[in-house]
Amino acid sequence: MVKKEYTYKGKSIEELKQMSVEEFMKLVPSRIRRTMKRGFTEQQKKVIQKIKKGDQNVKTHCRDLVILPIMVGLTIKIHSGKEFQPITIQPEMLGHVLGEFAMTRKKVSHSAPGIGATKSSSSMSLK
Repeated sequence: MVKKEYTYKGKSIEELKQMSVEEFMKLVPSRIRRTMKRGFTEQQKKVIQKIKKGDQNVKTHCRDLVILPIMVGLTIKIHSGKEFQPITIQPEMLGHVLGEFAMTRKKVSHSAPGIGATKSSSSMSLK
């Protein structure tokens, strides 16, 4: 079975990596385009510089950074409010924001009823 090569708006990953930020900006949706048009903040510029240098251990609190083609294939540790979650950037993530992939809330899983619980809750079926 032949694996289909990923394309973003008709461009391959290699073509996207050769593009400048201004050219890539024309391909992304309008909300992301407006964010990029305002320019990157100082924090975002530092993260991008680390990535361009080839640093493998990139940790950031900057959850509003748009995923650019130069980031594809890297593992970036994004702060979730409590810890840094390692996220490997896939081609499908292009044009999204880093914070979308590092969840800030965990799923709550309750255990058995505690001390002082009512009679009805203590007779729950056990799994």
